[in-house]
Amino acid sequence: MKVLVLNGSPKSECSNTMRLTRAFLDGAGWSNAEVIDVAKADIKACLGCFVCWHTTPGKCVINDGMGKILTKMIAADVIVWSFPLYYYNVPSGLKNLIDRQLPLSLPFMEEGNESGSHPSRYNLTHQKHVVISTCGFWTSIGNYEAVTAMFDHFCGKNNYITIFCGQGELFSVPELKNRTDTYLEVVRRTGEEYVAGGIRNETREELAEPLYPRNVFEKMADASWRIEKEECPKTPTDDSLSFTRQMAALYKPDGVERVIEFHYTDIEKTYQILLTKQGSEVITDNVKSYTTRIETPYSVWRSIACGEITGQKALFQRLYKVIGDFDIMLKWDDLFGTQTPPLKRTEYKTLHKTQMPLFLVPWIIIWTGIPINPVVGSAISIVAATVIPLLWLLFRPVVYERISILIVAGLSLAVLLGADARIIVSGSYLLFGLLWIIGSFPQIPLTAHYSSMGYGGEKAFANPLFILTNRILTAAWGAIYLVTPIWTYVLMGTELSPYVGLINSILPALMGLFTAWFQKWYPAQYARG
Repeated sequence: MKVLVLNGSPKSECSNTMRLTRAFLDGAGWSNAEVIDVAKADIKACLGCFVCWHTTPGKCVINDGMGKILTKMIAADVIVWSFPLYYYNVPSGLKNLIDRQLPLSLPFMEEGNESGSHPSRYNLTHQKHVVISTCGFWTSIGNYEAVTAMFDHFCGKNNYITIFCGQGELFSVPELKNRTDTYLEVVRRTGEEYVAGGIRNETREELAEPLYPRNVFEKMADASWRIEKEECPKTPTDDSLSFTRQMAALYKPDGVERVIEFHYTDIEKTYQILLTKQGSEVITDNVKSYTTRIETPYSVWRSIACGEITGQKALFQRLYKVIGDFDIMLKWDDLFGTQTPPLKRTEYKTLHKTQMPLFLVPWIIIWTGIPINPVVGSAISIVAATVIPLLWLLFRPVVYERISILIVAGLSLAVLLGADARIIVSGSYLLFGLLWIIGSFPQIPLTAHYSSMGYGGEKAFANPLFILTNRILTAAWGAIYLVTPIWTYVLMGTELSPYVGLINSILPALMGLFTAWFQKWYPAQYARG
């Protein structure tokens, strides 16, 4: 199959529309498609002389590069028209090419066409067309009437498909790569479905979905010009102000009012973003008391926004500091994320979540049941060790749970075989503590497996500060359980033996409160530098 791409953008391969076109070609499997860069081609304007009709039929009087292009267009099975919308139509270079198609038509009037037309000089009934375009408005709706009317005439209304995308300039903004890449994946899928026989309605709906809501896009678009509406056309404002305004435009209100202050240390610029229940506003004077202050080199924050480095890694490397309320940093992706929608191609299910109770329950039964009644407590522990693995079909097990099942079952069996319950229970605390200490050394510490669900799931594992926080907590819990056997052994030799489990739950309960506090305090303290 011969596929010809006519790139009508003056920006050539750097065109935003060509990014969509490349995604479509990739999905269709047309890696060998020939691309003609119209802006660089030798195509002069049509003279309107009609020599190609009456003197040299099918051959233009102008001797330039258009003759070879027409030959390729005739031979093509599919022609992909790729261009940005210029003043509600195609760019001038591409319009030149379209005008110069006249030799492809016969001069006679076509019968049966109500508005009048000319029949094709060649049999091109096998030929299909794909029209791909981006525009600078928030939506493509209402902006492509002139384009579709023109293509209806020379392609035929049912002989081409369109991919019209508003907000086209966003495809060249590195900070929005997550969102634009998601849309490009939809375009890639469109190409795949096109060659397979037809584009699904669900895919067409996704193609029509704006990248951002109108108010968000128009704020970003206005800020990108780096000039104030009331000052136009005065000298452009500083790039850092434009960037901060575009970032503020992404804000999704959560009902809490805050003031974020950015101090760009390398350019000595300070701006505030007032976050209200209705939206956001960038403040450059009459500053307010900040809720959170971020001291960062402008270059670092741009790198974070572009995805060159994650904000978590940059913070861990102390490339910027956070002063004041740190909670907003934990919610940053929700408040200022690029609103990447889930792909509809597959219905993704949340994979089995981890559950810490599955890790703790077998141990708790040993600690509470065996001191009260060694035989009954051991029997219940063995039953629990048998039943809990069945729950792994619903909840993803962590390696520590598998190890725990084996240890608990072995200790309970030892008691049933006559082992000293006092030694077994005390030893179980020691083994549990060792499990935690060992669990603080792997790349993902023990507690991180269970606390990650509150911090974005497994993506939290890429956050070095999250990992460090959980490494400290895991070691702290391990230390507590390493000393617990001492008083446990003593208590089990007294009349308080049946209450050992209850007594030993006091310190872990306090430790749980400490954990909840430490998970917020330590990252905030670290961020202050």
